[in-house]
Amino acid sequence: MEKKRILFVSQEIYPFLPKSEISHNARKLPQGTQESGKEIRVFTPRFGSINERRHQLHEVIRLSGMNIIIDDHDHPLIIKVASIPTARIQVYFIDNDEYFKRKNNVTEDDGADYKDNDERSMFFCRGVLETVKKLGWKPDVIHCHGWMSSLMPLYIKKMYNKDPHFADTKVVYSIYEDQQGFATEWDARFSEKLAFEGFDESVTSLVKNPTLEAITNAAVAFSDGVVQSSESIAPELQGVFDKATCLKLNYLPEENLTKGLSEFFDKVIEEAVLI
Repeated sequence: MEKKRILFVSQEIYPFLPKSEISHNARKLPQGTQESGKEIRVFTPRFGSINERRHQLHEVIRLSGMNIIIDDHDHPLIIKVASIPTARIQVYFIDNDEYFKRKNNVTEDDGADYKDNDERSMFFCRGVLETVKKLGWKPDVIHCHGWMSSLMPLYIKKMYNKDPHFADTKVVYSIYEDQQGFATEWDARFSEKLAFEGFDESVTSLVKNPTLEAITNAAVAFSDGVVQSSESIAPELQGVFDKATCLKLNYLPEENLTKGLSEFFDKVIEEAVLI
């Protein structure tokens, strides 16, 4: 039987960035999923705080060189790669000088959110999908971690749904307590930027006021599965999770998480086959 393919897309991954709930899960879950017999790929942004020399990142020329248009502006896509030797995992990094070559990851020095975090999320998600196509690797499930990946369900279900490469791909979105970099609303023109990309009103109407709750609600609305990945999450996000009509996985302690998620991925895939 052919191995199931799981694409992990995370805002941060340890040890390239400090340990957090998201970065820890994004480090451990791909390894555990791989050890359970599934095939995996891992993508994350190449934030400026990542030490390329220490972690031995290098550019993959054959995957780089594409331009991605965001809000009618061209942005070069650069792909880098590094390994986690102890886990036999290769990590792909989405890079662009304008969006990611900053000393801070998601906030200014004073803690204020970067004003272009919406565009950074758009570029990241599209960069992942275009690179996966170039790799010729068709994921059965994309598992998203952190708000930087929150637009992935929208792209898969509304923009890439007619692309044979992603026609059968399912999306699982994890909701975390840690939402650093999303303390305020995204750019007021965010829904216009999505409309420019070709999204219809079924999407843009959900994010007219691009709050964290609205973006999370949109992500879940277009996901095949949603996971509560923190034991406690903000009430408004708990409300999004509770009202979700897709498959749901409640919070699991770390010792049960890898097995529980692997089974959840199988369920999401099987549910799609039954439908």
